[in-house]
Amino acid sequence: MKRFHIITLVLALCSARSELPPLIPREIMFANPARTDPKVSPDGSQLSWLAPDESNVLNVWTGALDGENAHCVTHERGDPIEWYAWSGDGKQILYLHDNVGDEIPHLFSADLTTSNVRDLTPFRGVRAQNVLTDSRHPGSVFVAMNLRDRSVLDLYRVDLETGAVTLEDKNPGDVLTWKADRNFVVRAATAFDGKTGKTIIRLRDGADKPWRDLVVIPFERALFAGQVVNGSLISGFDPDGKSLLIDSALHSDKGRLVRVDLKDGHEAVVIAEDPKCDVGFTDVGRLGIEPSVILHPVAGAVQAVEFNYTTPHWLFVDPKLKEDFERISREAPGFIDLVRRDDADRVWIVASRRSDASTTYYKFDRETKKLSELFTENPALAKFRLAPKKPVAIKSRDGLEIVSYLTIPPGVNPKKLPLVLLIHGGPWDRDSDNYEPEVQFLANRGYAVLQVNYRGSTGFGIKFFNAGNLQVGLGMVEDLFDAVHWAVDEGVADPKRIAAMGGSMGGFATLRALEMRPDLFACGVDEFGPADE
Repeated sequence: MKRFHIITLVLALCSARSELPPLIPREIMFANPARTDPKVSPDGSQLSWLAPDESNVLNVWTGALDGENAHCVTHERGDPIEWYAWSGDGKQILYLHDNVGDEIPHLFSADLTTSNVRDLTPFRGVRAQNVLTDSRHPGSVFVAMNLRDRSVLDLYRVDLETGAVTLEDKNPGDVLTWKADRNFVVRAATAFDGKTGKTIIRLRDGADKPWRDLVVIPFERALFAGQVVNGSLISGFDPDGKSLLIDSALHSDKGRLVRVDLKDGHEAVVIAEDPKCDVGFTDVGRLGIEPSVILHPVAGAVQAVEFNYTTPHWLFVDPKLKEDFERISREAPGFIDLVRRDDADRVWIVASRRSDASTTYYKFDRETKKLSELFTENPALAKFRLAPKKPVAIKSRDGLEIVSYLTIPPGVNPKKLPLVLLIHGGPWDRDSDNYEPEVQFLANRGYAVLQVNYRGSTGFGIKFFNAGNLQVGLGMVEDLFDAVHWAVDEGVADPKRIAAMGGSMGGFATLRALEMRPDLFACGVDEFGPADE
């Protein structure tokens, strides 16, 4: 009888395994992208991107718009290049890179004519970040550095021809990021007062004028991007010359894009809002995070604003932009993101993003309306079947709506599956309906994956964000338990085969979950989570 049970179990496991698609090798799933982060030159004649060199390190490549005549223009070793940009005249590539992982990035320039690479911030132990460029003012850039005082990041102007570095503005100690106006004069800043917890939008009327507090946001009304190093709540200066475009929840529960008067900071107009979520934020690598807003490349007018409750979407302000996005969407699946365009606004580089495929990039000609595929980040995945994320809204025990994502292994009956509760870090972060190699790796191996935006996660409004106050090891973790119970009640998860897994805050939450509810979890994986010995 015992032998019969063993044989039955083996046959059942083999049957389940046979329904799954072929295993995706780890070397493919977690490989460097073949190409990523494409950008068009200011004049629209050239294309750049990040790709591995002969040492498998991500460096900057340039070539024709169709990708031909490609050649590597940087030759960094060690860590990959994470951020780069075209100079305003298209003659140089600017990029940030540190020295073999010392996490002290310098700003470099690679001359596309001479192939000469220069360290524009050649100061030992000095960080460079918050780089500001403008194609109408190609001769210089602004960069934040802790050159004067190692504990404070001041703003400097760097001459791209001579390499001269001049102090533009001293940081009083609380400025997170700066923003320049349409004349490339630094006139606005996002600041955070660590003593009071207030976020401050500062303004000056000119380069030689004093700074003043334009908008002061108390801690309980502040959005996370106004509280973190390299964070910004400012999208730019409005073309009317009388107002500033900022992301604010000062007078609402959700972060919304508003126009504030430059004279008194009065919130004059609400440009875009969503009743269920904040304005989205875009991660600009080593430059930090800022509101996800599409501005006209010359005039600076708002054209579209991104929101993301369960899935990302644009709220369009410019009807012509909306028409072109709809045209592109008919040919390219997924969420369409405008990642770069030339100064003439004719050549667009757009990305098609979805949870069950690596990102594909296209070139779109606004005059001819022709869409041409450039490349996919991980083309080796094309022959494999991946699993889409399913957005679900789960009620917490105290009535909060918890936006979560369930990924089911492709090709299997979604009943009583082994489930991995994959917990995001932060906690001031969020999970989204996007492609993640880790999620696909687990699903490909037969695990259902549940990702939960527990209370305190960002993007869902002030009330939801503040519900996480003093709840790091309590209410946040209980939200995870409620989500697991939901998966069991829905019949998706096998209650005897549930694992918790996460990094940083996700690692801490994993350990806390195992401590609080050992009956609920079979095991857990803590990835660099803070813990007592």
